[in-house]
Parts: sequence; C-alpha cells; structure tokens
Amino acid sequence: MSESGFSYESMLEDAYSRLPAKPKSTGRFEVPRPKVEVAGKRTIILNFKQIAEAMNRGEGELANYLVRELGTAPSFEGDNLILQGRFNQQSIERAINVYIRDYVICPVCRRPDTVLVKEKRFLFLVCQACGARSSVRPY
Repeated sequence: MSESGFSYESMLEDAYSRLPAKPKSTGRFEVPRPKVEVAGKRTIILNFKQIAEAMNRGEGELANYLVRELGTAPSFEGDNLILQGRFNQQSIERAINVYIRDYVICPVCRRPDTVLVKEKRFLFLVCQACGARSSVRPY
C-alpha cells in the first residue's frame, strides 16, 4: 500500500482500463488503387465501396470529400461512384491519398485506426489505437 491508500496493482489496473481498445488492424494498411473508367462525360470509380471500406469510412464521407476536391456532382450505382466530368486516374488517386493523409492516418502514432467525430462545427480525428484526438479542417 502506498501513502495514498491505493496499491500499485489497483492503480495499474485502473490505468489499463482507461486505455483504448485494441486496434482493429494488425497487418499493413493498404487501400486498393481506384479502378477508373471514363464513359463520355462521366468518370466511374468501379471499386469505390472497397476503397471506403479499406479506410473504415462511410461511402458518403469519402464521396463528399472527392466531390469538393474535384468540383463535380456525384451519383451512386451499386458499388460504383459516378462523377460528372472527365477525371484521370492520377487526379483521383491524388485526392484519395490526400484524404488518407489528412482524415485517416493518426498524426501521433501513424496508424489508420481512426474515426471522424463531429462536435458542433468542429471535426476531430480520434485514434482508437493511441487515444489521440486531433482537430482536422472540415471538408
């Protein structure tokens, strides 16, 4: 027993209980490359659902970001995202990589085990691996 009346073991158990749950991913973080097809004046991302799932984000969240970055209008057709306008593979990959860097990867521990939490007008990136909470700019 210490002077405060708490044993080391009880304080240690209390500290462990406050830690976040184990991270979901154990392997390497890999997001599939977008499969882009241009059809007339529309660009189709064929594996959009798989990309969003790999990042642990909703399709709507990722689509909203891409729409604002690329300045276009979206529509969904099954697992595909259809963008109005012609966009090449590189511009879509670049936008997705910026999204991953800013809104998926924890700036503290560099893990992808994060969630976006909106509080009032502010958006936070909360890491489930290390518990860090970082503000990010709304998109």
